Amino acid sequence: MSAPLRLVFLGSDALAIPVLDSIADGPASPATVVGVYTQPDRPHGRGQRIEPGAIKQWAERRGLPVFQPDRLGADDATGVRDRLRADVALVMAYGLLLKDEMLSAPRLGTFNVHTSILPRFRGASPIATAVASGVSETGVSFMRLVRKLDAGPVADSERVPVGPRDTAADVTSKLAAAAVPLVIRSLRALEAGTLAPREQDESAATYCRRLSKADGALDFSRPARELAARINGLFPWPGCSVAIGDTPVKLGLADVEGEGAVGVPGSVLDLDSEAIRIATGSGVLRLFRLQRPGGRMLPATEFLRGFAIPGGTVLPSAPMAPLESSQPFPRV
Repeated sequence: MSAPLRLVFLGSDALAIPVLDSIADGPASPATVVGVYTQPDRPHGRGQRIEPGAIKQWAERRGLPVFQPDRLGADDATGVRDRLRADVALVMAYGLLLKDEMLSAPRLGTFNVHTSILPRFRGASPIATAVASGVSETGVSFMRLVRKLDAGPVADSERVPVGPRDTAADVTSKLAAAAVPLVIRSLRALEAGTLAPREQDESAATYCRRLSKADGALDFSRPARELAARINGLFPWPGCSVAIGDTPVKLGLADVEGEGAVGVPGSVLDLDSEAIRIATGSGVLRLFRLQRPGGRMLPATEFLRGFAIPGGTVLPSAPMAPLESSQPFPRV
């Protein structure tokens, strides 16, 4: 039996922990992690204390070498090739650009786990944008990494359903679990020499971008289905919000009831057994969870006990910027 592949991991998001655990602890794992690259420690929480990220903590618990450069250079490529003697590099939500010298440093190349079914949703926010776009299914793709944005040939994928009340947080958990069999299957094929990546269909490619708090705006003249997808897709970050009086209220979960016009878009209709009902351009938007500044995200019935919404209130609308495009978004 051949020795496991020597694998260098590059990532910065806790999303990758199940994959790392499966490689490190799985029976008959096709690889062993020999080094970890992750972004420098950042401020966290309300106190903005500098703390190590989840990937660094995982690596340190296992006594693995950790590298945290602000950007990757020739020395890093040399280290991956000569000191770590990597057979393969695996990238998952890393956030730094890899140049050709780094991509080619491992003996068998560099591969990426991207959280969409490519070629749709290339770019920085594939999970949130997929949910916000109202898809009923998304997934993870295992691809050979190239310099062009998420354009490398895809070897395999794993699909997951997106339910009508799934938020981006829910789908992230599903994708983290789905990535485990995908990565193990793909590494075994790479080890056996049977991995066969195929070029993507460029004509079907779409792109997403980094999100900002401004993306949480809602236009109630749009259909309820579109608004609910936006609210769920942008939770927990950056979150959709609406001004009720002078108070910005964050929205945490929504779904849809019916179609067609039922009142002035943005007008509060009533409260059913579990949700606040809002008129939209088509259908009723049901809001299940809301949060005041400094408070907790609460179920709608509990929220209204401490925050009355006068009858006839019309919630203000604001333009909703597109999240998906057939062309890459300009860098800002």
